[in-house]
Amino acid sequence: MNITHSGMTAVIGRPNSGKSTLINKMIGEKAAIVTAKPQTTRRRLCAVLSRGHVQVVLQDTPGFHKSRTRLGDYMVGVVKRSLDGVDAVLFLVEPVPLPGDIERELIASCRTQKAPVILLINKIDALPKEDLLAVIDSYRNEMSFKAILPISAKTGDGLDELMELLLTLMPAGQALFPEGQITDQSDDELLSEVIREKLLICLDQEIPHGTAVSIEKLSERPNGLVDIEAVITCEKESHKGIIIGSKGAMLKKIGTLCRKELEDMYSGQVNIRLWVRVRGKWRDNPAQLKNFGYY
Repeated sequence: MNITHSGMTAVIGRPNSGKSTLINKMIGEKAAIVTAKPQTTRRRLCAVLSRGHVQVVLQDTPGFHKSRTRLGDYMVGVVKRSLDGVDAVLFLVEPVPLPGDIERELIASCRTQKAPVILLINKIDALPKEDLLAVIDSYRNEMSFKAILPISAKTGDGLDELMELLLTLMPAGQALFPEGQITDQSDDELLSEVIREKLLICLDQEIPHGTAVSIEKLSERPNGLVDIEAVITCEKESHKGIIIGSKGAMLKKIGTLCRKELEDMYSGQVNIRLWVRVRGKWRDNPAQLKNFGYY
């Protein structure tokens, strides 16, 4: 494929605005984990979209929020840094007529950048069409956007128009990633994210947000079987008990869900072993954050 135009696009918005869902839908594969819980994404990841002679690198970012921990500070910083030097910005908002403090802070950050900003009003499948104009008008008064597009990241409505516009905004340049590569994540990062996604799906409320995953072993046997060993870190002994569950039932459930997805990823058998350990207040510990790849 002869790429003649390429560029970086930051995808920003509040938690649960649909950023990761949008990116997965646009590239047609799962590059980012998705759950119904806020703050699923913790670090920036790049997903590669190639169409014809144009390559767009979509930067998935954490949901912009009011931080309460050092980990939260890191995540907010990732969002702000992602705007530096990009060629376009996709700003996702929910279909609410009045922009909130989070949206206004992001708009203020966008105003300081030269890149064109496309406002995406997501989740229009849940909005009566007559209410959409009020949402568009409220944001039109906040800043001058390159375009305001109603979309549904879930169903794909409006994405053809978005794709067509986004491709025209990429500058002349060679491919930033080789053909066939869809993400910049390492194998360890991909694995840890899959495990963390299952934690978010299986556990309630605060517990999964206080967990981190580190890959201790990744190897392949001569017969093709992939061995994975991972450690789940949580902040409290009581949380450890919940993650393990009665007679190990919850940990087994998490492992089973991980194995099913990973066997599809590796197109073969996967043997996964999980352990749980406690590191009190790791989200506010700079050394622990660095160990987990945050900072």
